[in-house]
Amino acid sequence: MEHDAVLEFDYAAATTARIVERSVQQEVGDIDGDRTTASVERTDALVTVHVESADLVALRAGLNTWLSLVSVAESCAGVE
Repeated sequence: MEHDAVLEFDYAAATTARIVERSVQQEVGDIDGDRTTASVERTDALVTVHVESADLVALRAGLNTWLSLVSVAESCAGVE
């Protein structure tokens, strides 16, 4: 892949980060396409989403998707 971006979400507690990570981790592989892939990792209270794409349009679409997924997970977890 030619382009990539890394999103980092730092939470107040590792338990919150775990909830968010587990919520979005299950989407890895299910929503990847020919032009975009993603990975999700957690270290303590930090969740990292790495998005790679073949072109900038696909990167933007991938980032929008993963930002939305994390936002929903945060909302469900009660993160302000």
